[in-house]
Amino acid sequence: MIFGILNVIFYCLGIYLLANVLYLLYFAIAGFFKIKLPYAPTQNHRRICVLIPAYKEDAVIIESALDAKLHQYEGEFDVCVIADKLMPSTIETLSLHNVKVIEVRFEKSTKGKALSTALSALPLDAYDLAVVLDADNIMGPAFLEKVNSAFEAGYKVIQGHRTAKNQDTPFALLDACNEEINNHLFRRGHQRSGLSAALIGSGMAFDYHYLIKLLSGIGETVGEDKEIDFRIIKDGIKIAYLEDAWVYDEKVADSGVFLNQRTRWIAAQIEFLKKYFIEGFVLLFRNGNIEFFNKMIQTLLLPRILLLGVLSLFVVISFALPVGPSPLFWLVTLICCGAALLLSLPKRLYNKDLIKAVVRLPLAFITMCIALLSINKAKKSFIHTPHTSNSKLPINK
Repeated sequence: MIFGILNVIFYCLGIYLLANVLYLLYFAIAGFFKIKLPYAPTQNHRRICVLIPAYKEDAVIIESALDAKLHQYEGEFDVCVIADKLMPSTIETLSLHNVKVIEVRFEKSTKGKALSTALSALPLDAYDLAVVLDADNIMGPAFLEKVNSAFEAGYKVIQGHRTAKNQDTPFALLDACNEEINNHLFRRGHQRSGLSAALIGSGMAFDYHYLIKLLSGIGETVGEDKEIDFRIIKDGIKIAYLEDAWVYDEKVADSGVFLNQRTRWIAAQIEFLKKYFIEGFVLLFRNGNIEFFNKMIQTLLLPRILLLGVLSLFVVISFALPVGPSPLFWLVTLICCGAALLLSLPKRLYNKDLIKAVVRLPLAFITMCIALLSINKAKKSFIHTPHTSNSKLPINK
Protein backbone atom coordinates (compact mmCIF):
# COMPACT_ATOMS: atom_id res chain seq x y z
CA MET A 1 0.00 0.00 0.00
CA ILE A 2 2.84 2.39 0.86
CA PHE A 3 4.50 1.77 -2.51
CA GLY A 4 1.15 2.32 -4.22
CA ILE A 5 0.63 5.69 -2.48
CA LEU A 6 4.20 6.80 -3.25
CA ASN A 7 3.74 5.76 -6.86
CA VAL A 8 0.65 7.95 -7.18
CA ILE A 9 2.42 10.88 -5.48
CA PHE A 10 5.46 10.71 -7.75
CA TYR A 11 3.38 10.35 -10.91
CA CYS A 12 1.25 13.34 -9.88
CA LEU A 13 4.43 15.31 -9.22
CA GLY A 14 5.78 14.24 -12.61
CA ILE A 15 2.59 15.41 -14.35
CA TYR A 16 2.75 18.77 -12.54
CA LEU A 17 6.39 19.36 -13.46
CA LEU A 18 5.82 18.25 -17.05
CA ALA A 19 2.89 20.69 -17.32
CA ASN A 20 5.23 23.47 -16.11
CA VAL A 21 7.76 22.60 -18.79
CA LEU A 22 5.20 22.31 -21.61
CA TYR A 23 3.76 25.71 -20.68
CA LEU A 24 7.19 27.32 -20.89
CA LEU A 25 8.10 25.48 -24.09
CA TYR A 26 4.91 26.58 -25.85
CA PHE A 27 5.48 30.28 -25.15
CA ALA A 28 9.21 29.97 -25.87
CA ILE A 29 8.34 28.81 -29.40
CA ALA A 30 5.47 31.30 -29.74
CA GLY A 31 7.92 34.11 -29.04
CA PHE A 32 9.48 33.56 -32.47
CA PHE A 33 6.25 34.28 -34.35
CA LYS A 34 6.32 37.62 -36.19
CA ILE A 35 3.72 40.31 -35.51
CA LYS A 36 3.44 44.03 -36.18
CA LEU A 37 4.53 46.19 -33.24
CA PRO A 38 1.59 47.95 -31.54
CA TYR A 39 2.22 51.48 -32.84
CA ALA A 40 0.24 54.10 -34.76
CA PRO A 41 1.36 57.37 -36.41
CA THR A 42 1.55 60.12 -33.79
CA GLN A 43 -1.05 62.86 -34.13
CA ASN A 44 -1.27 63.92 -30.50
CA HIS A 45 1.48 64.14 -27.90
CA ARG A 46 -0.10 63.27 -24.57
CA ARG A 47 0.84 64.91 -21.28
CA ILE A 48 2.85 62.39 -19.27
CA CYS A 49 3.69 62.10 -15.60
CA VAL A 50 6.76 59.92 -14.93
CA LEU A 51 6.24 58.48 -11.44
CA ILE A 52 9.29 57.18 -9.55
CA PRO A 53 8.57 55.62 -6.12
CA ALA A 54 11.77 55.82 -4.06
CA TYR A 55 12.06 54.02 -0.72
CA LYS A 56 15.42 54.83 0.91
CA GLU A 57 16.94 55.18 -2.58
CA ASP A 58 19.22 58.17 -1.93
CA ALA A 59 22.12 56.42 -3.69
CA VAL A 60 20.43 56.36 -7.11
CA ILE A 61 17.35 58.57 -7.21
CA ILE A 62 19.06 61.87 -8.06
CA GLU A 63 20.82 60.41 -11.10
CA SER A 64 17.65 58.60 -12.24
CA ALA A 65 15.38 61.61 -11.82
CA LEU A 66 17.77 64.01 -13.56
CA ASP A 67 18.25 61.56 -16.41
CA ALA A 68 14.45 61.31 -16.75
CA LYS A 69 14.21 65.13 -16.82
CA LEU A 70 16.62 65.20 -19.78
CA HIS A 71 14.67 62.54 -21.71
CA GLN A 72 13.67 63.79 -25.18
CA TYR A 73 9.92 63.92 -25.76
CA GLU A 74 8.10 66.38 -28.01
CA GLY A 75 5.12 66.62 -25.69
CA GLU A 76 4.81 67.87 -22.11
CA PHE A 77 5.97 65.65 -19.26
CA ASP A 78 6.87 65.95 -15.59
CA VAL A 79 9.06 63.78 -13.40
CA CYS A 80 7.58 63.08 -9.97
CA VAL A 81 9.59 61.33 -7.26
CA ILE A 82 7.51 59.72 -4.51
CA ALA A 83 9.86 60.15 -1.56
CA ASP A 84 9.48 57.49 1.12
CA LYS A 85 12.16 57.96 3.81
CA LEU A 86 14.55 59.89 1.57
CA MET A 87 17.07 62.19 3.25
CA PRO A 88 16.20 65.92 3.36
CA SER A 89 19.32 66.74 1.33
CA THR A 90 18.17 64.39 -1.44
CA ILE A 91 14.71 65.97 -1.53
CA GLU A 92 16.25 69.44 -1.62
CA THR A 93 18.52 68.52 -4.55
CA LEU A 94 15.61 67.07 -6.52
CA SER A 95 13.50 70.17 -5.89
CA LEU A 96 16.32 72.47 -7.01
CA HIS A 97 16.33 70.66 -10.37
CA ASN A 98 12.57 71.15 -10.82
CA VAL A 99 11.71 67.53 -10.09
CA LYS A 100 8.32 67.23 -8.43
CA VAL A 101 8.60 65.56 -5.03
CA ILE A 102 5.72 64.09 -3.06
CA GLU A 103 6.72 62.90 0.39
CA VAL A 104 4.93 59.88 1.84
CA ARG A 105 5.34 57.95 5.05
CA PHE A 106 3.72 54.65 5.99
CA GLU A 107 3.95 52.25 8.90
CA LYS A 108 4.44 49.53 6.28
CA SER A 109 5.70 50.84 2.96
CA THR A 110 4.56 49.40 -0.37
CA LYS A 111 4.91 50.71 -3.91
CA GLY A 112 1.16 50.42 -4.47
CA LYS A 113 0.31 52.69 -1.53
CA ALA A 114 3.03 55.16 -2.55
CA LEU A 115 1.66 55.43 -6.09
CA SER A 116 -1.93 55.74 -4.90
CA THR A 117 -1.05 58.49 -2.43
CA ALA A 118 0.94 60.41 -5.03
CA LEU A 119 -1.85 60.26 -7.61
CA SER A 120 -4.34 61.57 -5.06
CA ALA A 121 -2.02 64.54 -4.44
CA LEU A 122 -1.50 65.42 -8.11
CA PRO A 123 -4.01 67.44 -10.16
CA LEU A 124 -6.63 65.15 -11.64
CA ASP A 125 -6.69 66.78 -15.08
CA ALA A 126 -2.98 67.62 -15.49
CA TYR A 127 -1.91 64.43 -17.31
CA ASP A 128 -3.12 61.92 -19.88
CA LEU A 129 -0.60 59.14 -19.20
CA ALA A 130 1.36 57.85 -16.22
CA VAL A 131 4.70 56.06 -16.61
CA VAL A 132 5.96 54.08 -13.61
CA LEU A 133 9.69 53.57 -13.11
CA ASP A 134 11.77 52.10 -10.30
CA ALA A 135 14.24 54.41 -8.57
CA ASP A 136 17.20 52.89 -10.44
CA ASN A 137 15.57 52.80 -13.89
CA ILE A 138 16.89 54.71 -16.91
CA MET A 139 14.64 55.21 -19.92
CA GLY A 140 16.18 54.32 -23.27
CA PRO A 141 16.09 56.74 -26.22
CA ALA A 142 12.57 57.63 -27.45
CA PHE A 143 10.89 55.58 -24.73
CA LEU A 144 8.18 58.17 -24.09
CA GLU A 145 7.66 58.75 -27.83
CA LYS A 146 7.09 55.01 -28.33
CA VAL A 147 4.73 54.84 -25.35
CA ASN A 148 2.74 57.75 -26.78
CA SER A 149 2.63 56.05 -30.20
CA ALA A 150 1.26 52.85 -28.64
CA PHE A 151 -1.49 54.81 -26.89
CA GLU A 152 -2.21 56.41 -30.26
CA ALA A 153 -2.94 52.86 -31.44
CA GLY A 154 -5.65 52.58 -28.77
CA TYR A 155 -3.94 50.77 -25.88
CA LYS A 156 -4.56 51.79 -22.26
CA VAL A 157 -1.77 49.78 -20.62
CA ILE A 158 1.79 49.34 -21.89
CA GLN A 159 4.77 47.32 -20.67
CA GLY A 160 8.16 48.41 -21.95
CA HIS A 161 11.18 46.19 -22.47
CA ARG A 162 12.99 46.24 -19.15
CA THR A 163 16.55 44.99 -19.44
CA ALA A 164 19.75 44.86 -17.40
CA LYS A 165 22.02 47.89 -17.22
CA ASN A 166 24.71 45.93 -15.35
CA GLN A 167 26.18 42.47 -15.76
CA ASP A 168 29.23 43.06 -13.61
CA THR A 169 28.92 39.96 -11.39
CA PRO A 170 27.86 36.37 -12.15
CA PHE A 171 24.68 36.87 -10.10
CA ALA A 172 23.87 40.10 -11.96
CA LEU A 173 24.30 38.25 -15.27
CA LEU A 174 22.10 35.40 -13.99
CA ASP A 175 19.45 37.96 -13.04
CA ALA A 176 19.82 39.64 -16.44
CA CYS A 177 19.24 36.28 -18.17
CA ASN A 178 16.19 35.67 -15.99
CA GLU A 179 14.79 39.09 -16.96
CA GLU A 180 15.15 38.40 -20.68
CA ILE A 181 13.68 34.90 -20.36
CA ASN A 182 10.68 36.48 -18.64
CA ASN A 183 10.41 39.03 -21.44
CA HIS A 184 10.39 36.30 -24.06
CA LEU A 185 7.98 33.93 -22.31
CA PHE A 186 5.48 36.18 -20.55
CA ARG A 187 5.53 39.23 -22.79
CA ARG A 188 6.78 38.49 -26.31
CA GLY A 189 5.46 34.90 -26.40
CA HIS A 190 2.11 35.86 -24.91
CA GLN A 191 1.63 38.83 -27.21
CA ARG A 192 2.36 36.66 -30.24
CA SER A 193 -0.22 34.15 -28.98
CA GLY A 194 -2.90 36.84 -28.86
CA LEU A 195 -2.75 37.15 -25.08
CA SER A 196 -1.86 40.09 -22.87
CA ALA A 197 1.75 40.65 -21.87
CA ALA A 198 2.55 40.48 -18.16
CA LEU A 199 3.49 43.59 -16.20
CA ILE A 200 6.90 43.68 -14.49
CA GLY A 201 6.53 46.45 -11.92
CA SER A 202 8.40 49.22 -13.73
CA GLY A 203 8.76 50.49 -17.28
CA MET A 204 4.95 50.49 -17.35
CA ALA A 205 2.59 53.09 -18.79
CA PHE A 206 -1.11 53.60 -18.11
CA ASP A 207 -3.96 55.82 -19.06
CA TYR A 208 -3.73 58.27 -16.16
CA HIS A 209 -7.29 57.99 -14.89
CA TYR A 210 -7.33 54.22 -15.38
CA LEU A 211 -4.25 53.88 -13.15
CA ILE A 212 -6.06 55.80 -10.41
CA LYS A 213 -8.91 53.28 -10.67
CA LEU A 214 -6.52 50.31 -10.68
CA LEU A 215 -4.79 51.50 -7.50
CA SER A 216 -8.02 52.00 -5.59
CA GLY A 217 -7.89 49.84 -2.45
CA ILE A 218 -4.53 48.31 -3.50
CA GLY A 219 -3.76 47.58 0.16
CA GLU A 220 -0.43 46.27 1.47
CA THR A 221 0.23 43.53 -1.07
CA VAL A 222 3.91 42.71 -1.67
CA GLY A 223 3.15 42.32 -5.39
CA GLU A 224 1.24 45.38 -6.53
CA ASP A 225 2.14 44.76 -10.19
CA LYS A 226 0.53 41.29 -10.07
CA GLU A 227 -2.59 42.66 -8.39
CA ILE A 228 -2.84 45.35 -11.08
CA ASP A 229 -2.27 42.63 -13.70
CA PHE A 230 -5.27 40.65 -12.46
CA ARG A 231 -7.47 43.76 -12.27
CA ILE A 232 -6.63 44.77 -15.84
CA ILE A 233 -7.33 41.29 -17.21
CA LYS A 234 -10.62 41.13 -15.30
CA ASP A 235 -11.59 44.43 -16.98
CA GLY A 236 -10.92 42.88 -20.38
CA ILE A 237 -8.13 45.37 -21.18
CA LYS A 238 -5.24 44.17 -23.35
CA ILE A 239 -1.68 44.86 -22.12
CA ALA A 240 0.71 45.62 -24.99
CA TYR A 241 4.43 44.86 -24.91
CA LEU A 242 6.82 47.30 -26.57
CA GLU A 243 9.91 45.18 -27.15
CA ASP A 244 11.89 48.05 -28.70
CA ALA A 245 11.06 50.58 -25.94
CA TRP A 246 13.90 50.00 -23.49
CA VAL A 247 14.12 50.67 -19.77
CA TYR A 248 17.41 49.84 -18.07
CA ASP A 249 17.24 48.23 -14.64
CA GLU A 250 19.92 47.40 -12.07
CA LYS A 251 20.30 43.66 -11.50
CA VAL A 252 21.10 42.10 -8.12
CA ALA A 253 24.83 41.68 -7.56
CA ASP A 254 25.01 38.99 -4.86
CA SER A 255 23.15 36.08 -3.31
CA GLY A 256 21.98 38.08 -0.28
CA VAL A 257 20.03 40.62 -2.34
CA PHE A 258 18.88 37.80 -4.62
CA LEU A 259 17.42 36.01 -1.58
CA ASN A 260 15.48 39.06 -0.38
CA GLN A 261 14.13 39.80 -3.84
CA ARG A 262 13.04 36.20 -4.53
CA THR A 263 11.48 35.91 -1.06
CA ARG A 264 9.24 38.87 -1.92
CA TRP A 265 8.39 37.44 -5.35
CA ILE A 266 7.51 33.97 -4.04
CA ALA A 267 5.38 35.49 -1.26
CA ALA A 268 3.48 37.50 -3.87
CA GLN A 269 2.98 34.44 -6.08
CA ILE A 270 1.54 32.40 -3.20
CA GLU A 271 -0.65 35.35 -2.16
CA PHE A 272 -2.28 35.57 -5.58
CA LEU A 273 -2.55 31.80 -6.00
CA LYS A 274 -4.69 31.70 -2.85
CA LYS A 275 -6.64 34.80 -3.84
CA TYR A 276 -7.48 33.98 -7.46
CA PHE A 277 -7.29 30.17 -7.81
CA ILE A 278 -11.04 29.54 -7.55
CA GLU A 279 -11.98 32.76 -9.35
CA GLY A 280 -9.80 31.74 -12.29
CA PHE A 281 -11.94 28.65 -12.88
CA VAL A 282 -15.20 30.56 -12.23
CA LEU A 283 -14.38 33.25 -14.81
CA LEU A 284 -13.21 30.64 -17.32
CA PHE A 285 -16.38 28.54 -17.22
CA ARG A 286 -18.84 31.39 -16.61
CA ASN A 287 -17.43 34.11 -18.88
CA GLY A 288 -14.89 32.28 -21.03
CA ASN A 289 -12.14 34.55 -19.65
CA ILE A 290 -9.08 32.64 -20.87
CA GLU A 291 -6.79 35.60 -20.11
CA PHE A 292 -7.67 35.60 -16.40
CA PHE A 293 -7.41 31.81 -16.20
CA ASN A 294 -3.98 31.95 -17.85
CA LYS A 295 -2.89 34.59 -15.35
CA MET A 296 -4.02 32.32 -12.52
CA ILE A 297 -2.15 29.38 -14.06
CA GLN A 298 1.05 31.43 -13.87
CA THR A 299 0.73 31.51 -10.08
CA LEU A 300 0.87 27.69 -10.14
CA LEU A 301 4.17 27.62 -12.01
CA LEU A 302 7.27 26.66 -10.08
CA PRO A 303 10.00 29.35 -10.26
CA ARG A 304 12.32 28.28 -13.05
CA ILE A 305 15.47 27.92 -10.97
CA LEU A 306 13.54 25.65 -8.62
CA LEU A 307 12.11 23.79 -11.60
CA LEU A 308 15.58 23.13 -13.02
CA GLY A 309 16.91 22.07 -9.64
CA VAL A 310 14.02 19.74 -8.82
CA LEU A 311 14.13 18.08 -12.24
CA SER A 312 17.89 17.60 -11.96
CA LEU A 313 17.46 15.97 -8.55
CA PHE A 314 14.79 13.61 -9.86
CA VAL A 315 16.98 12.59 -12.79
CA VAL A 316 19.58 11.45 -10.28
CA ILE A 317 17.39 9.84 -7.63
CA SER A 318 15.01 8.18 -10.10
CA PHE A 319 17.66 5.50 -10.73
CA ALA A 320 17.30 4.45 -7.10
CA LEU A 321 13.54 4.99 -6.75
CA PRO A 322 11.38 1.89 -7.20
CA VAL A 323 8.30 4.09 -7.74
CA GLY A 324 7.21 6.91 -10.05
CA PRO A 325 8.20 7.78 -13.62
CA SER A 326 11.32 6.31 -15.19
CA PRO A 327 14.70 8.09 -15.35
CA LEU A 328 14.06 8.64 -19.07
CA PHE A 329 10.91 10.62 -18.27
CA TRP A 330 12.76 12.91 -15.89
CA LEU A 331 15.71 13.31 -18.26
CA VAL A 332 13.51 14.24 -21.25
CA THR A 333 11.51 16.67 -19.10
CA LEU A 334 14.74 18.30 -17.91
CA ILE A 335 16.04 18.60 -21.48
CA CYS A 336 12.76 20.18 -22.62
CA CYS A 337 12.94 22.64 -19.72
CA GLY A 338 16.50 23.58 -20.64
CA ALA A 339 15.48 23.96 -24.28
CA ALA A 340 12.62 26.33 -23.36
CA LEU A 341 14.96 28.54 -21.35
CA LEU A 342 17.74 28.53 -23.95
CA LEU A 343 15.28 29.40 -26.71
CA SER A 344 14.06 32.33 -24.61
CA LEU A 345 17.52 33.77 -24.09
CA PRO A 346 18.53 36.48 -26.61
CA LYS A 347 21.61 35.90 -28.73
CA ARG A 348 23.47 38.87 -27.23
CA LEU A 349 23.67 37.04 -23.88
CA TYR A 350 25.37 33.99 -25.38
CA ASN A 351 28.99 34.76 -24.49
CA LYS A 352 31.85 33.46 -22.35
CA ASP A 353 30.47 35.18 -19.26
CA LEU A 354 27.30 33.09 -19.48
CA ILE A 355 29.26 30.09 -18.18
CA LYS A 356 30.03 32.04 -14.99
CA ALA A 357 26.31 32.61 -14.48
CA VAL A 358 25.42 28.97 -15.16
CA VAL A 359 27.96 27.87 -12.54
CA ARG A 360 25.99 29.92 -9.99
CA LEU A 361 22.76 27.97 -10.66
CA PRO A 362 23.27 25.48 -7.78
CA LEU A 363 23.79 28.38 -5.35
CA ALA A 364 20.74 30.12 -6.82
CA PHE A 365 18.71 26.92 -6.31
CA ILE A 366 19.74 26.73 -2.65
CA THR A 367 18.90 30.42 -2.26
CA MET A 368 15.44 29.84 -3.75
CA CYS A 369 14.85 26.99 -1.29
CA ILE A 370 15.76 29.34 1.57
CA ALA A 371 13.41 31.96 0.08
CA LEU A 372 10.56 29.44 0.23
CA LEU A 373 11.16 29.08 3.94
CA SER A 374 11.30 32.86 4.45
CA ILE A 375 8.04 33.98 2.85
CA ASN A 376 6.46 34.90 6.20
CA LYS A 377 9.12 37.59 6.49
CA ALA A 378 7.79 39.24 3.33
CA LYS A 379 4.23 39.20 4.69
CA LYS A 380 5.21 40.92 7.94
CA SER A 381 7.52 43.62 6.60
CA PHE A 382 8.50 45.40 3.39
CA ILE A 383 11.58 43.70 1.89
CA HIS A 384 13.49 46.35 0.01
CA THR A 385 15.91 45.61 -2.86
CA PRO A 386 18.77 48.13 -2.45
CA HIS A 387 20.39 49.78 -5.47
CA THR A 388 23.81 51.29 -5.80
CA SER A 389 24.62 53.52 -8.77
CA ASN A 390 23.36 54.60 -12.18
CA SER A 391 26.83 55.54 -13.40
CA LYS A 392 27.04 52.47 -15.64
CA LEU A 393 24.82 54.23 -18.18
CA PRO A 394 25.25 57.67 -19.71
CA ILE A 395 22.63 60.33 -19.09
CA ASN A 396 20.23 60.67 -22.04
CA LYS A 397 20.99 63.56 -24.36
